Amino acid sequence: MKSTYIIGEIGQNHNGSVDIAKLIVDLVSRPVREEVFNFELRPMDAVKMTKRDLNEELTDSQMNRPYDSPHSFGRTYGEHRACLELTDEEHFEVYRHAKSLGMDFVETLCSKGCMSLLKLFTPDLLKVASRDLTNLPLLEVMAETKIPIILSTGMAGKKELDDALDVITRYHSDISILHCVSQYPTRPDNLNLKTITYLKRHYGQYHIGFSDHTIGIAAPVVAVGMGAEIIEKHVTIDRRMKGTDQQGSLGPDGVNRMIRDIRIAEHWLGREELYIDSAVSAAKVKLERSIATNKALHPGDIITEEDIHLLSPGDGFKWAERDKVVGRRVRKEIPRNEIIYSSLIEE
Repeated sequence: MKSTYIIGEIGQNHNGSVDIAKLIVDLVSRPVREEVFNFELRPMDAVKMTKRDLNEELTDSQMNRPYDSPHSFGRTYGEHRACLELTDEEHFEVYRHAKSLGMDFVETLCSKGCMSLLKLFTPDLLKVASRDLTNLPLLEVMAETKIPIILSTGMAGKKELDDALDVITRYHSDISILHCVSQYPTRPDNLNLKTITYLKRHYGQYHIGFSDHTIGIAAPVVAVGMGAEIIEKHVTIDRRMKGTDQQGSLGPDGVNRMIRDIRIAEHWLGREELYIDSAVSAAKVKLERSIATNKALHPGDIITEEDIHLLSPGDGFKWAERDKVVGRRVRKEIPRNEIIYSSLIEE
């Protein structure tokens, strides 16, 4: 059974608090139980943090502009961003907590200056945000580390993706590509999940997945059914908290339901084959139809096609096998509307 690699994106939902970040890690690391079939389902596989260097983030005029919003953590946008930024050491603390719970750790690096974080620890994967897919100098220094890389295509066409791959594959080819739409939340008509099958056909040498910004949990499950190997979704401990991403993220119940549905979908997918599963054997016998009499037949009668029709259960001859019944002599009395079993007719 194939297992989907599920990433819980913390993003800025930690609100500048290491403790909140750890609580989100705790949330996504818990196994999920499916009650009807008593399945203990695997939790998410990884959490993802984002590291910015505010010296390489926005122009001075944009950093200094007033930021008057219910979700603001500072008087200016620069102050807001600074309040939400964790230090390298704090990222390391969250990384150690995730690893202690058996989870992988993914880090989005938003500039060359963020590479200092790698002096403290080595993430399991590096993520390139959609906005940085065309930041080829950043992609080059990330690729030089030889750490596996995930690319989001939320703002990309084929040329932008190919240019990024050209840079990274000079150093390694351990690359994952996530279909993504950088609209928050993504409108249904803009999601275009068929991009997943396009990517699998044209970029099948890489892992293909889906980074989701829709409301709810349906899109990731559909994406898994379309072949997505990786799912990334924003998560939080409380969607009512202050912060621009909180309402568009999954809270504890949503996290549990998404994990449940994705892991159950993995069971649904099965294998690419048409076959009779052993689980339906009892239903097949009970519900399928067999050749039966439409009138009473007596010993010595020769059965004609006018003497038969189909009734359940399905443990007798099927219609495709009627040549084994029609033209045969009745051995024992067969009442009307009863199955004609082999023991009742002569060979």
